[in-house]
Amino acid sequence: MDNQQERVLSGMRPSGRLHLGNYFGALKNWVDLQEGYRCFFFVADLHALTTDYADTEDIQDLILEMAVDWMASGLDPERSTIFVQSQVPEHAELHLLFSMITPLGWLERVPSYKEQQQELSNVDLDTYGFLGYPLLQTADIVIYKAHWVPVGVDQVAHIELSREVVRRFHHITKTQVFPEPRPRLTEIPKLPGTDGRKMSKSYENAIYLGDEGETLRQKLMTMMTDPARKRRNDPGNPDVCPVYDLHNVFSSAEELKWASEGCRSAGIGCVDCKKVLHKNMAGYLEPIQERRQKFLSDPDAVRDILREGSRKAREEAQKTLAEAKAAMHL
Repeated sequence: MDNQQERVLSGMRPSGRLHLGNYFGALKNWVDLQEGYRCFFFVADLHALTTDYADTEDIQDLILEMAVDWMASGLDPERSTIFVQSQVPEHAELHLLFSMITPLGWLERVPSYKEQQQELSNVDLDTYGFLGYPLLQTADIVIYKAHWVPVGVDQVAHIELSREVVRRFHHITKTQVFPEPRPRLTEIPKLPGTDGRKMSKSYENAIYLGDEGETLRQKLMTMMTDPARKRRNDPGNPDVCPVYDLHNVFSSAEELKWASEGCRSAGIGCVDCKKVLHKNMAGYLEPIQERRQKFLSDPDAVRDILREGSRKAREEAQKTLAEAKAAMHL
């Protein structure tokens, strides 16, 4: 099948501003996929309720902020359908139909079910919504008859569940309504936060797409380096330095060589290394930040884009749901 005919679907929970980990982990890949596929990208506000159901006061602001970063990064509403999950109620209805045929054990064995319960021990996750969210993900994917779902390795089990649910639906109804979605693995570069751990909003170590000027400089200048390099004339090891990990993303081969050799020989200091990284990172982010300011200056236009995208998405979803209901003689 020609790539132009194949469909891609992905989404993110609305968490507000996006950081570099979000950008290189997913968003940059989404922008690239627009060139060859019919793409559907959605703000997963219903999924946000699975863990944040008791704190929804700011969800509309979070949706807007995230949509701004998406489009500032290059998602184009002329080439992709960009929409809000809750504005397409067919997702929830197809999820209900799937819940009637999916064995409970299939959901309980999804690896992230137990893992997130342990990680989020301060939240009561003994809810059907949390147990069933991989099934809602299945509905999200197949209601657009998506062929590909760009994910990291940790999400492959969810896509396999979707494939099992599709096969069970077809077996029970003796129909072939949905293509079986496949994971499109995203190669995620090693992107540490300012404290050396994985970049995460919850760790308060993130560099955001909107960080510019003194904010960006301060974050980089205070970023941890090789912990064994305590003085300027101590040789360092770039292989264990989070700053060098970022150089691998933002700097040229010549600059990487300069940073590596200078660190190992103590020919340069950590401040010198960070100054070059700051220059490169600021240059990379500048066009994104310019577009970001443009969208932030007209939030109503962003809301209109999401509203129109949701309308287009719903047209597609309604057609697929009608097929699914007919298959179940509803």
